[in-house]
Amino acid sequence: MRLKRIEGQVRGLQRMIEDDTYCIDVLTQVAAVSKGLQQVGVKLLDEHLQHCVAGAAASGDAAHTEALVHEATKAVERLLRT
Repeated sequence: MRLKRIEGQVRGLQRMIEDDTYCIDVLTQVAAVSKGLQQVGVKLLDEHLQHCVAGAAASGDAAHTEALVHEATKAVERLLRT
């Protein structure tokens, strides 16, 4: 995943702040980190839907499937709030 890249971007942010980099440049980097984290969240959600939710649906366990769909919906809500 992109986590190593994001880690590097966060380290870069720390250096930028320590070096008293122009605020707008730091904010641009903050936006890039936020976007990267959002992409990680979307990828994780996609994998959850493809494996966990689809697996529950294929097993015929309606209650478990419904619970997983509800859980995924709550996760989407949290992602959208950020």
